Order: sequence, then structure tokens, then C-alpha cells
Amino acid sequence: MYDVLIIGGGPGGYAAAIRAAQLGGSVGLIDASDLGGTCVNRGCIPSKIWMRAAYIKNMIEHSEEFGLKTAAPGLDLNALVNRKKEVGQGIRGGMTALLKKNKVEVITGRAVLKGSGEVAVDNKRYAAKNIIIATGSSISVPEIKGLKDALLTSDELFDLTDLPKTMLVLGDGPIEVELASLMVAFGTKTTLVIPGRRILPNEDHDTSLRLTLALQEQGLAIVNNSVVESVGKSENGFQAVVGDKALEADRILVAKRQPNTSNLGLEAAGIKTDENGFIAVNNKLETSAKGVYAIGDVTGGWMLSHAASAMAIAASENAMGGDSSFRSSLVPRGLWTSPEMAAVGLTEEEAEKAGYDVEVGDFPYPVNGLAMLRGQVDGGVKIISDAEHKEILGVHIVGAGATEIIGEAVMALQLECTAEELAHTMRLHPTFSECIMDSARDVEGWALYLPPK
Repeated sequence: MYDVLIIGGGPGGYAAAIRAAQLGGSVGLIDASDLGGTCVNRGCIPSKIWMRAAYIKNMIEHSEEFGLKTAAPGLDLNALVNRKKEVGQGIRGGMTALLKKNKVEVITGRAVLKGSGEVAVDNKRYAAKNIIIATGSSISVPEIKGLKDALLTSDELFDLTDLPKTMLVLGDGPIEVELASLMVAFGTKTTLVIPGRRILPNEDHDTSLRLTLALQEQGLAIVNNSVVESVGKSENGFQAVVGDKALEADRILVAKRQPNTSNLGLEAAGIKTDENGFIAVNNKLETSAKGVYAIGDVTGGWMLSHAASAMAIAASENAMGGDSSFRSSLVPRGLWTSPEMAAVGLTEEEAEKAGYDVEVGDFPYPVNGLAMLRGQVDGGVKIISDAEHKEILGVHIVGAGATEIIGEAVMALQLECTAEELAHTMRLHPTFSECIMDSARDVEGWALYLPPK
């Protein structure tokens, strides 16, 4: 019998296995395919390799601004796909070696729960004191007439060796926005079809506006308050009916995700799900079944790999007799668009809805020295603060380096830092991180490099 048996070998399951082993547990990790899950094989890592190529391409195209004369960059997608494969193989090899060193037994196959303390894999059964479900998510294709022939999923995108000339991207979420930005950077005429009035509806309104303006300037078309009703073939590819419009495209990209819970045996184990099929958990990551925990995409929320890893630590510690909590309010979000976007904590709208007397600081990138000298002036840093206690409630960044500097914002929220404390800190100059300090000073009403309010 295992102390902890984990179902799923993505970032969450992998981290859970190692943490439980570190605490002295006998651990089994069940995975149906390659270790690494969506993140390593089809998501985070492949997409960031492609985004890096897009960034380098953009730098070369603007190199003359810095006195460097270069030829226009060509694009070899075969090399990019090979790099994706090599990096993924390296990460999986490292994961396999670490699991072995931590004495985690890896079991290959598809798992089915047989009650709260038993799992079947093919024809063999395994018993455990505690089980952690980390089965992740998969693509959810909408039921649209004629979509099948035009369909391209985000799982398939990073294996392309020939890019479509035109593309529709369906959805307003972070994955859709990032991939639409990527396609524009590679020269594909791209239209983002969104159901609401703005992209990233769960992010701060200023974040949405800043990123929208930047992406539209780069050539991204956005059709809002719309959905694709049907798809048909045309002379040059496909034609999508969107309200009273007919939009032409070579391919239609879908990236929406759903939890991997089918045929898992949840009902037999007494595990409840919410209205969208995600496994319901508390802040200890406990499900409705005693001794069964769930982490990562399968629980919904932001559905991010770093959130899954953080949840894994708490779940494993609890499975091994600890008392750890997962603070979902500290999950940072990020996009590797150009400019980047990152955020943590409450939006201005959420803070007001929660009853806070809100104070806001906002420092634009065009005033930042590093942004000016690099020519990366799109964006700004916005801080949401509680006027009564001065505690920082949320930080929202659009701009170069956002996905790196958001880390200090996460630390600020975790330590319940005030805007005044942040305003009196120091940063290296010139750096993008100065914008966080300057935004905090704007909250306090004394931003040195902005006109008086």
C-alpha cells in the first residue's frame, strides 16, 4: 500500500510525487502517456519556444533603430518544431531521473478510481492511504456546424511546419489572446472572435485596454460581442458566419479547455464536481471523498501549471499529515505577448465589488528609462490598494518583463505589504521593476516622475 498515489504526471502530479517522497512517503505516480502533461508537451514550454522565436524576429526587424543593419529574418518552422521536441525530451528526462532518485514508482496506464483508497490501472489494482488526482485538462471543441474541417487546436499548433496565411482564433481568454498575438508576429492575418466586449474579461479593465491597443497596432483584428455560428468551405479555404459577417480563414484555432474527469470513476468514489465538471476542493485541496485530493486544471480556477505545482505541495503535505493551505489569491497570471502581461490579486472592479475603499496607482512604461532606451514603451503598472489599511490588493502589469517582475508583486501580497512600504523601497536603475515602485508612489500621491494629481 502506498502512502500517496498520484494520478497524472503533469507539473502538478510530478511536484506532488516529489514532495510526498521528501516527507518520507511511499509514492506511486500513474500516468497514461508522456510525463510533463500539457505544459511540457503541448502548452507552456512549446508555446514559449515559439514566442521566443517571435520576439527574436521582432528584434531583428527593428535592429536598425540601434544602428545594426541585418537581413530580413527567414522562418524555418522545422527547426522550431525540432527545438520544441528536444527541449521537451530534456525536461521529461530530468523528470524521470528525479522521480527515480526520490524513489517514486512510475506506473504507466490509465487509472480508474475504485473507491477512495483504491485505483485500477488496466487489470491491476493499487491501494493507497491517500490519493491525489492531477489529471489536468484537454481541448474542448465547440459544437459549430462545419468547424471540423477548418479546425486547428492549440495542441496541434506547435507541430505545424507551414503556417496558414489567414486564421480565426475563437475566444477571449489568455491562451487565445497569446496565440493570436503569436500568429500576427509570424505574419498570419489573424482575427480574434470574442463573445464579450473585451479580451481578458477576468483581468483588470486597464490591462485589457492596454493590451488591446498594442495588439491592434501590430495588426490583430478583434471582432467583439460575436460567436462563430457555422463554417463552410470557400474558394480560398473556409468561411465563418459571424453574425451578419462572413470571415475568410485558412484555419480556425480553438484553445478552450475542459477537465479530464471522464471515465475516472469519480462518482463511484463519492467525489463531487461543480456545474462545469471540475472537481470541487477546499483550501486544503480535499475533495468530498476522505483521503482523496485534487490539484491543477482538473479543479478549474486559473488552470496554470505553476498553480498546479503550488497546489501539489499543499496537497502532498496534507496527505502526509500536515496542515497546509493553498491561497488561490496569490496565483500570478501572465501572457508572453508583445508587450507581456502579468497580474496577481484583485482587479479594480473586484476590489470595489468586495467593498474596499480603493486607491489606485498607475505608472506608464513610456516614463521608464529602460523602456525608453529599449524602445519598449507600451504598457504600465497599476496597483490596487485598500485606502483604509493601505494593504496592496492587486498588481497589474502590461509591458516588457512583466512576467518576471510580477514575482515581487506576489511576494508583496503574500507578506501583506502596504503601498507605503513598497513606495519606500529601491530598485536598480534602469530597470522595468522601477515601475512597481513608482506605481506604489503614485498610490501614495507622490510619484516623482509624473505630473502632480
